[in-house]
Amino acid sequence: MEIFEAWPVVLFIVAGLLGLVVGSFLNVVAYRVPIMLERGWRAQCEDMKAEPPLPQVAASDRFDLWWPRSACPACRAPIRAHHNVPVLGFLWLKGRCASCGAKISSRYPIVEAFAGVLAITVAAVLGPTPEAVAALGFTWTLLALTLIDLDHKLLPDSMTLPLLWAGLIVNALSGDAGLFAPLLSSVIGAVAGYLALWSVYHLFKLVTGKEGMGYGDFKLLAAIGAWLGWQLLPLVILLSAAVGSVVGVGLIVFRGRSSQVPIPFGPYLAAAGWIALLWGEQLVQIYESWALP
Repeated sequence: MEIFEAWPVVLFIVAGLLGLVVGSFLNVVAYRVPIMLERGWRAQCEDMKAEPPLPQVAASDRFDLWWPRSACPACRAPIRAHHNVPVLGFLWLKGRCASCGAKISSRYPIVEAFAGVLAITVAAVLGPTPEAVAALGFTWTLLALTLIDLDHKLLPDSMTLPLLWAGLIVNALSGDAGLFAPLLSSVIGAVAGYLALWSVYHLFKLVTGKEGMGYGDFKLLAAIGAWLGWQLLPLVILLSAAVGSVVGVGLIVFRGRSSQVPIPFGPYLAAAGWIALLWGEQLVQIYESWALP
């Protein structure tokens, strides 16, 4: 820790490199977790036995976060280790598969770079502290959930619930004050986070007869409440709703997207939770000084 305090640039370099590596893994998580979930659902559902397996994934083959090796989506050739170096491998290959020349999605290096930027930001704000280590886990989990929700409108229990428990445990093991919030505040935050969106969901359904969001959103806000405590939940809800409304209106106005097409809310909750983790107290103070003279 002393070297990081004496040479902050070393901390940023380490955080950035770690973020790049984790970002590469998050690409795997975002792609494979939904497939793993669907394979499990197919195995449990008798009515779906006659349906064909998912493309490129035989039902009898092992498929998890560690196996099989990453491969080209077009030709299925395994990706060599030196071609899988975050960002640099994509640039070296000029965005194309080394075996068949098929174009590689630019999303992969973008996610890797973004994970690195987020890690550097966390390190810059929190420094070489236990809070920073915990915040990195929180940050990368939110990023993975964001990617999955954008792709599939799904927030898996296998990720939201461990994130919730991690928040409670982190605050429980850090003394009376907690790492980010006192334990009592953390527990109330988890309960209030779930019930807040649960209430909105059922009220909206009662009034319109439609479902406005999924249960995964309830669990994600509960997880954020477990990390931050109930005091910051209003800020998280306000930020996520404001950004979600602006993006939704923008898609309708500028891209002609139908207002009937659902927009995943998880990414806005994740972004708001991350902002509140790093700058929540400052934002609340700014608001109080502006709104309460």
